[in-house]
Amino acid sequence: MITGIQPKILLEMNEKGELQMNETQAELLGLSQTDLSWKLVREHDKLTNQSKEVIWLEWDENGRYKAKHTEPAVGRSLLMSPFNEFYTWQTTEITEIVEQKEDYIKFNTKNSVYELFKLK
Repeated sequence: MITGIQPKILLEMNEKGELQMNETQAELLGLSQTDLSWKLVREHDKLTNQSKEVIWLEWDENGRYKAKHTEPAVGRSLLMSPFNEFYTWQTTEITEIVEQKEDYIKFNTKNSVYELFKLK
């Protein structure tokens, strides 16, 4: 890979107008659409990302990685799988959790509002 160049993930628009991972790309990453368990929607433009797993990253006072968690909290960022250089999405830090249920969370970050849905 050329330094400074990020690989691109191919997305398609489904019949509902939602972006989803191209099946070929999903297979190359070891995923299939049936493996996807999470859907993230950004409020202002309805950008949609899906992933098999999610983790929540904690940062120290210098903005450096500190720890990973399974639960959201103010100050943490959402990272969607796969958890390598091909990850599908990472949010900025949560500033407020607006609503949280077992299979849903709505939260504000430093620059966006998101809704995360558990699909399975």
